[in-house]
Amino acid sequence: MAKDFFQKEDKQKIVDAIRHAELNTSGEIRVHIESSCPENVLDRAAHLFELLKMHKTGPRNGVLFYLAHADRKFAILGDTGINSKVGPGFWDGIKSEMTELFMKGEFASGLEKGITMAGDKLKAHFPYHADDKNELNDEISFGQ
Repeated sequence: MAKDFFQKEDKQKIVDAIRHAELNTSGEIRVHIESSCPENVLDRAAHLFELLKMHKTGPRNGVLFYLAHADRKFAILGDTGINSKVGPGFWDGIKSEMTELFMKGEFASGLEKGITMAGDKLKAHFPYHADDKNELNDEISFGQ
C-alpha cells in the first residue's frame, strides 16, 4: 500500500520540507504517493492536481510532486503562475536531481531535495507576505 511506503520518520521529513519551503513563499507544495500509475504519469499528475484543488491558489503557484513507487514513475507539475516565471528546463533540473537519489533507493531524500529546490525558486518569484495563508494541506496524500 502507498501509505506504507515511507516510515513515519520519512513522512515527517517530507512534510517538514514542505513546511520549510512554504515559510518563504506564497507558493503551495503537495506530495501525492501511489503504488502504481496505470496511465501516462503526467496525465495522472494533472488529474490529481485538479482533484487536490491545486489550481485554486490565488496566484496559480502550486506544485505537485507525484510518485508511483511500484511502477518507478514520478512527475513534478507546476501551475500556470509558476510555469510562466521559470525557464523551460526548470522542472527537468529538479527531476534530474531527484532521479539520482531515487536510483539509490533514497525516495524521501529525493522528495526533500526536489521540494527544497522548488521552494527556492518559488521564493524568488512568489515571496512570502505577512497576509499569506496556507491554502493547501501540507500533509502527504495517498492513493491506491
